[in-house]
Amino acid sequence: MPKLGMEPLRRRALIDATISAIGERGSLDVTMSEIAGRAGVSSALAHHYFGAKHDLLLATMGHLLAELGTELRAALRAATDPRKRLSAVISVNFSETQFRPETVAAWLTFYVAAQHSEDLRRLLRIYARRLHSNLMSGLSALMSRHEAERVAESVAALIDGLYIRRALKDGTPNPASAVALVEDYLSLRLSQQGAP
Repeated sequence: MPKLGMEPLRRRALIDATISAIGERGSLDVTMSEIAGRAGVSSALAHHYFGAKHDLLLATMGHLLAELGTELRAALRAATDPRKRLSAVISVNFSETQFRPETVAAWLTFYVAAQHSEDLRRLLRIYARRLHSNLMSGLSALMSRHEAERVAESVAALIDGLYIRRALKDGTPNPASAVALVEDYLSLRLSQQGAP
């Protein structure tokens, strides 16, 4: 008989194990049995909680989005002006929880898998729309709508590009360096518009 209150803990353990397995393997070529073993539960229990592997992958992607959203909302609450909002968005995308190697690998693996999965593509579109909206909330107060759209697209591309570069390097990620690169670009574009 299952222990009461264990389901949320086991679900989280399975999601963490999925991120770890994908990060180590660099692909979705992991089995439910392998993930369950990493989580310390039986394969049957993993199937009980999530059904098929695809459902576990969707839950994992949803978890990554929720974690990013929680961090971002907290950072935006502390931002007191449009420029600080932009810095908050950038810094959260490169925070310790978001820019660790296994999380970066999971994001990139989901990007690749989304080419063949409408469910994963839908979640990535949600991420892209949220990023764009959060960037526009700061940029539109500092420049014309047209320029803000272009800068938001460029900043999003820089963030995604730095994730790709991070995935292709060995060693410890350097979030401060990534933030500095994006901030330098943003400062240059804002100065060209006469914004602070």
